[in-house]
Amino acid sequence: MLKEFKEFAMKGNLVDIAVGFVMGAAFNKVVSSFTGGIVSPLIGLIFDADFKDLKYKLKDGELNDAGEMAGEVFLEYGTFLTNVIDFIIVAFVMFMVVKGVNKTKKKEEPAPEAPAGPTEIELLQEIRDSLKK
Repeated sequence: MLKEFKEFAMKGNLVDIAVGFVMGAAFNKVVSSFTGGIVSPLIGLIFDADFKDLKYKLKDGELNDAGEMAGEVFLEYGTFLTNVIDFIIVAFVMFMVVKGVNKTKKKEEPAPEAPAGPTEIELLQEIRDSLKK
């Protein structure tokens, strides 16, 4: 059983998937830092606020005994939009990678067609001719 598992785990496709997964996770961090450090501040200039801090207050809070606001409820759409931008960037880059890999693959040559045999009519004519003899 251990030998079978080792063969399964060491198959090329599984190893390729594992490497792709690790690289994808690392790439996601790069994209997140790009979005958080470059894209969000630029978009934040438009809204005159930090893009990740954009939120809509749904419920006001109350002051507690320590003088702090408690019970506020926010809809944090800035964080959601940042994650959507991250996803779009990662999806686009993955699309371009797959497109590039598909171009480099060898195009499969179509299999040669089987030699055409006699048609049904020709076979029937042969049978007819052989019966006449």
